[in-house]
Amino acid sequence: MNSSPEILLTGASGFVGSALVEMLSASQLSILGRREIKGEFKAFFHLDITATTDYSSALKGIDVVIHSAARVHVMDEKSADPLAAFREVNTAGTLNLAQQAADAGVRRFIFISSIKVNGEKTDSGTAFKFDDTPMPEDAYGISKAEAEAGLREIALKTGMEVVIIRPPLVYGPGVKANFAAMMALAKKNLPLPLGAIHNKRSLVALDNLLSLIVTCIHHPKAANQTFLVSDDQDVSITELIQMMTLAYGKKPRLIAIPARLIQFCASLCGKKAVADRLCSSLQLDINYTKTQLDWMPVVSVNDAICKCIPVSQ
Repeated sequence: MNSSPEILLTGASGFVGSALVEMLSASQLSILGRREIKGEFKAFFHLDITATTDYSSALKGIDVVIHSAARVHVMDEKSADPLAAFREVNTAGTLNLAQQAADAGVRRFIFISSIKVNGEKTDSGTAFKFDDTPMPEDAYGISKAEAEAGLREIALKTGMEVVIIRPPLVYGPGVKANFAAMMALAKKNLPLPLGAIHNKRSLVALDNLLSLIVTCIHHPKAANQTFLVSDDQDVSITELIQMMTLAYGKKPRLIAIPARLIQFCASLCGKKAVADRLCSSLQLDINYTKTQLDWMPVVSVNDAICKCIPVSQ
């Protein structure tokens, strides 16, 4: 592969994609998306990810496609058929782009998938592995798993190299949703009943995910492989809140309430699913990723959490 391959990036307005725009060389980067974005790059192509979009103009001269665009989890789901809505973009749209990429002579297609392809949680002392049988439980995970299967078929038929990366929760500066909510709680440093949750969660700092994606652009052993990625430092929710609070320069004020009691009380309040996610484990075994690519995470959990705090605070 060329030392400076021509790259087409989708999802450039998203959390991961926007960081890739800042990291990759503007002279080799083109963007495909629904709306214009800020940054320096060679070209922008105003195109949606659908099963019928013609990508020929965007794919001319491209060596590598990094496909990070996706229909993600929707809190206020309005679709009458969520699985069909996820499949429309994440499965059919992805495979249409990939098939056209192969036809255009693209050499490598990097697909940012999700650990939800493996499942939602792991038992104590176990971890998901790259070659586990997929066991997705929600519509998003199913759509990603089906896209992966289709990509492997395209690779087999066309010779285009496919690289699949499955991250867990990604966090970093500007992160939103649940991680941001936890950071806000840590900043307030209120007494919380989270001092005795002994689960284990794999997370991935944005810097670590970007490092792996960039490695997969060039590395010969990345071809036609599936990689799990994490910080390689699993933490409990108790440890995570403690790290966040200390990052704000405050002493954690956590009350040791057993996880089972939290789950019981939450079920009485109709919040069982929230408590289950909070207390369950989700661990990734990234040994194959590290050995296959001679790769290691570039930042620790603690350092990555500190980077999430604005300099002014």
